[in-house]
Amino acid sequence: MSKESSTVFKAWEATVRKTQAARKRANSIFGLSVDHDHDHDSDHDHSSDDSDYGPEDMIYNADKILPNGDYYTGQWCENFPHGQGKYLWTDGCMYVGEWFKGKTMGKGRFSWPSGATYEGEFKSGYMDGNGTYTGANGDTYKGQWVMNLKHGHGTKNYSNGDWYEGEWRRGLQEGHGKYQWINGNHYIGEWKNGEIYGKGTFVWSNGNRYDGNWEECVPKGNGNFKWPDGSLYVGNWSKDPSEQNGTYYPSQSSSDANLEWNPQDVYNIDLKDCTICPGEKVSILPSQKKLAVWRSAKGNGVKPRRMSVDGRVSVGLERPMDRLQMWDGGTGDDPACNVGDRASTVGRDQLNDHDLLGLNVEERGQIKVPRAGRRQGETISRGHKNYELMLNLQLGIRHSVGRPGPSGSLDLKPSAFDPREKYWTRFPPEGSKYTPPHQSCEFKWKDYCPLVFRTLRKLFKVDAADYMLSICGNDALRELSSPGKSGSFFYLTNDDRYMIKTMKKAEVKVLIRMLSAYYNHVRAYENTLVAKFYGLHCVKLTGQPIQKKVRFIIMGNLFCSEYSIHRRFDLKGSSLGRTTDKAETEIDEMTILKDLDLNFIFRLQKSWFQEFCRQIDRDCEFLEQERIMDYSLLVGLHFRNTSAAGNLIPSGALTPTGENESDGTPKLSRADMDQLLLDPSRWASIKLGLNMPARVEKTERKSDCEFQLVGDPTGEYYEVIMFFGIIDILQDYDISKKLEHAYKSIQYDPTSISAVDPKQYSRRFRDFIYRVFAEDTP
Repeated sequence: MSKESSTVFKAWEATVRKTQAARKRANSIFGLSVDHDHDHDSDHDHSSDDSDYGPEDMIYNADKILPNGDYYTGQWCENFPHGQGKYLWTDGCMYVGEWFKGKTMGKGRFSWPSGATYEGEFKSGYMDGNGTYTGANGDTYKGQWVMNLKHGHGTKNYSNGDWYEGEWRRGLQEGHGKYQWINGNHYIGEWKNGEIYGKGTFVWSNGNRYDGNWEECVPKGNGNFKWPDGSLYVGNWSKDPSEQNGTYYPSQSSSDANLEWNPQDVYNIDLKDCTICPGEKVSILPSQKKLAVWRSAKGNGVKPRRMSVDGRVSVGLERPMDRLQMWDGGTGDDPACNVGDRASTVGRDQLNDHDLLGLNVEERGQIKVPRAGRRQGETISRGHKNYELMLNLQLGIRHSVGRPGPSGSLDLKPSAFDPREKYWTRFPPEGSKYTPPHQSCEFKWKDYCPLVFRTLRKLFKVDAADYMLSICGNDALRELSSPGKSGSFFYLTNDDRYMIKTMKKAEVKVLIRMLSAYYNHVRAYENTLVAKFYGLHCVKLTGQPIQKKVRFIIMGNLFCSEYSIHRRFDLKGSSLGRTTDKAETEIDEMTILKDLDLNFIFRLQKSWFQEFCRQIDRDCEFLEQERIMDYSLLVGLHFRNTSAAGNLIPSGALTPTGENESDGTPKLSRADMDQLLLDPSRWASIKLGLNMPARVEKTERKSDCEFQLVGDPTGEYYEVIMFFGIIDILQDYDISKKLEHAYKSIQYDPTSISAVDPKQYSRRFRDFIYRVFAEDTP
């Protein structure tokens, strides 16, 4: 063995000693020995023999002890594992299977130091396809996976003897499935977010059974309880005894014992021990594991840069020295894998001078994250022209939400949607029997269809106390700096959860007219993308010389998230006037860009893309039936990988790591997504249009095509978290819009303007959306 290779081997040996499990695994699995004499018995030493490196497309077998202590044996090509191979990390994790250009791709087996294993299919570093995971606690799951999560059909056997077989979504039971407890009890029916939810049947080992509706793993709503002797109890079920009611029907052969039975026994006794086993929290995901890639240069020559298929530099200049680089998926902050203390010291200035990894591409028009703007909106404090209006709004909301109302089911009578179903309440400053004293002027408060909106909040799972606290708490609302195109003003709650918009009388009429259809639509389709409405109100200022009415709609804020939104797009599918009027230097995170500003194609994972297409069709059909037009898809993007200078880093680009986090070196990783997937409690937060991991592909418009709506794809991808929803759904095709259409059609191409017939608008909107959204393929 050469002196150089001996030094590397000793470095590996010292690193492995840090982890007992890693040392045992290295000696037992790979047959490595710390006795240097054995190394001379090998036919050749790959880590020191430059002749192993053939042409760039040559695949050869290699045994590489990497400078950071990792070990790889198997097929190798162009400085990456490629083909069949085994990789051992110093922390004891190991992968054995197929590789493609440094990524786990195909069939393989990943094992953790804890003893947990996954054996099955991989795609781009993720557990993806069919596979079997055996946890350290003895749990076993066999079935389908998508990006490290159980997704599709699968069977899980728990270590305590329970088992589940059925559908999974985002790592949790969702859809139809069967869960059997070790004591013989079992449930067959619908699931949601890992809980029994929907219609299903629970059968106890003693023969009793319940058929009906469930919520949060307990009976809720209509259902019947049946005994083996044929006796039957039918009624409305609830954990609240005051809401429980039903009728008992004895059988001819039944005993009197059932007459003493209390339906609450099902909650307090029968289901007490029937808990669903929680999922195991994986300590680290395969896609999080960094690969230390060995590179060797021949002589003192400089190897030319190799361009990737999309034109970016993917392999940098070779140095006349061996060096280690982190590849694909690492943040560089793991001490065991940090290259800050490597023998090869390539300074940051050298990286910039030679553009080793193709990140310094300012001359190619690299995209920057927009500068951070101030917090959106102006706080409405005392002295603001709308201060009293805000107080009136908060007093009215507190009155409306706090007023007791029927708890009832989600089935509403037609009378609840009647346009005449509205109530006025007078708020004198000194207070009244129903209202508190206040410091504002006297005003009247109107609630439109209060039962409908109360039920909508329940349907959208909005807690009444949290809702009041957000809008009516001690924190003031914030007014957006300028009204929208319609002339409406917008207000935000301090926690950004809710948006309040002033409305014209015509818009109120449209909403009341379509309220029944809207309610049925959002109830039928949980993943609907149309805006969520929580309340419709009116304030009448009686202290003014001219009594003024201000109408409000309260909506959910689509961009309320822990992620900063770097890009915002309002997309309609039309071109006339669909550009921002701001200069490039004035664009910040709050700027709403439009159709002709769009320079991305949004790529969703297959199952999400299919669900997205189905839901867009449903929502557009609903809006078309209600004669609605001029709506748009609001899209927000959070770019997961950015450099210290604010440049966006394409996915798949190599990233240098520095000696510490403050050295300003750009970093690329999947850490944000992996951290999200590691925490099961956050999986449920990923919904269609909300917190969605995705990729976007950069596009470029032809210079000779002034109104090219969708640019040509460049093959440059960025990993993002996406938010999107359909907004502005209260504009019907009335006489004013018909006149606008007629007038603009004389001056412009009729297909380029927004004001068109709802059927034509729906068709054009969908055509455009299906061009800018696409299925993501590896």
